[in-house]
Amino acid sequence: MHRLTCAKSGLTPEEYKTLSHLTTPIKIQDFLDAIPFNFEKKGDTHMSPRRVLREDRAHCIEGALFAATALWIRGEPPLIMNVSARMGKGDVDHVIALYKRGGYFGAISKTNHSTIRFRDPIYRTPRELALSYFHEWFMNETGEKTLECYSKPLDMRRFGTEWITAEKDLWHIADALSVLPHYQLVPKGNLRYVRKADAMELKAGMFIEWSESNPRT
Repeated sequence: MHRLTCAKSGLTPEEYKTLSHLTTPIKIQDFLDAIPFNFEKKGDTHMSPRRVLREDRAHCIEGALFAATALWIRGEPPLIMNVSARMGKGDVDHVIALYKRGGYFGAISKTNHSTIRFRDPIYRTPRELALSYFHEWFMNETGEKTLECYSKPLDMRRFGTEWITAEKDLWHIADALSVLPHYQLVPKGNLRYVRKADAMELKAGMFIEWSESNPRT
């Protein structure tokens, strides 16, 4: 696969330099961990990688698109994937960027929680990777585990490169993810056997990386 060049990306040389310095999935993850979580205080956003750099913050899909761009610059496929909670449970979906090493999948994940984070490249399939999130994906209020399904990976090359520097919110990408085939994780009839998170797990689930009242703490 050809690397994404500065000219084709539409990024400025400085923006491109920042992304091109993130030469491994670990470095990309470290960069995303170091910037504040986007609490969308002025309304819902789906910011482009350019806006993430400028605003110095991101939430999950914004982080996934940023990571996909950095991977593309390194000559890797810019893939993102949706992992989805059960409808009607008050939970939200999560979007991750996929990468492969030695034929195995890993994930780059921007989250404010102590769980559903980075994944090392040890998973044979996207399904295996998605399943790794099941145990730690629960509602803090009830302990109920709500992860239901995952999407077919979305290759961002199908959208060209305009999304990388877009000033408008990228709602069309979220829409494209939502209509992709989604695959169930819990075998039919087995949900009734799933144990709720225990007291220790609930306590761990309350840890956050960034405070909404003071995003630099």
